[in-house]
Amino acid sequence: MQLPGAAAVQDDTLIDSQGVAWHYGDPLVEQRALHLDTPVLVDRSQRRVISVVGPDAPEFLNNLLSQKLDTVDPGYSAAALDLDIQGRILHYSDVVRTDDGFYLDTTAAEFESFFKFLTMMIFWSKVEVTEADLAIVSLLGTLPELPTKVQEAAAFVRKVENWTETPRTDIAVPREQLREMAQELIDAGFKPAGLMAYTAERVRNLEPERAADLDDKSIAHEIPHWIGRGELQGAVHLEKGCYRGQETIARVENLGRSPRLVVRLYLDGSVPEMPETGADITSGGRRVGRVGTIIDDFELGPIALGLIKRSALPKPDKPDSEAPELLIGECAATVDDDSLPADEGVKLGRSAIDKLRGR
Repeated sequence: MQLPGAAAVQDDTLIDSQGVAWHYGDPLVEQRALHLDTPVLVDRSQRRVISVVGPDAPEFLNNLLSQKLDTVDPGYSAAALDLDIQGRILHYSDVVRTDDGFYLDTTAAEFESFFKFLTMMIFWSKVEVTEADLAIVSLLGTLPELPTKVQEAAAFVRKVENWTETPRTDIAVPREQLREMAQELIDAGFKPAGLMAYTAERVRNLEPERAADLDDKSIAHEIPHWIGRGELQGAVHLEKGCYRGQETIARVENLGRSPRLVVRLYLDGSVPEMPETGADITSGGRRVGRVGTIIDDFELGPIALGLIKRSALPKPDKPDSEAPELLIGECAATVDDDSLPADEGVKLGRSAIDKLRGR
């Protein structure tokens, strides 16, 4: 917010955005820059960081979260979920393993309850859970070499693999050095971009935020790239157990599909007023989902994330079928076919059941 032209978000929003620059005067130009091979830096210091250290830290986190963390080496990074007993998403965090322990960063809205949960679960584990006074900065685009001062100051540097459309690297620096480190990056050729530009890229990459894009019934399979498969780590490791909510993960993975999906929407920009986050998505007069983050993209126009019933989505295996008409109030919405998951294959558990039934 100390950089020239910095402006905060003006409207009430569920997007994690308080206390950082929404833009620096021209958000569409800021977003376009990274598509013209100019790396940009985004202040995401509104996020809060939890430190978990101690000899039992790997096993402690492995037993609580959906990611396999008990055998990872320093330098490892991924995402992880805290689920309730029914497999519904309570908290999402990005996780980094360092020489000293783990850092987990999450949205400001999720921090207090997540921190409380971790501290309550310590019992006899030899761990210490504290808040780390670190600020997150995201670097988007193809990166030049980071300035030496930034590398030395950073508590960690992580490459985010879940973002497949936009190269993204996060760094964590001491909060009191945030302004100094930002200037080092600017001097090295990085262009400041506000959180609005970052949010447009987040929608492009189908990356939801819990408060804005999900609801209290959301499960991990509604965001297909959160399920770790092959080289993609996602936020859920399918070959580990011993964490709350794993039964739902296993059941959906082996027997069925999630009833809803997070997809990318193109919105009709000609309506007098854009809908609000959380508004109902309807088809044929019935509610089929909710709209989440809504943002103007420099190239695609108004886009959004939507959490929608599968029955109301286009059928990838039937390209000639007519796509259902979607409305958000008076605003027409079209599902981006590229945001639909590829063929999810035969479910092993379902296949076994069918064989037993002689199908």
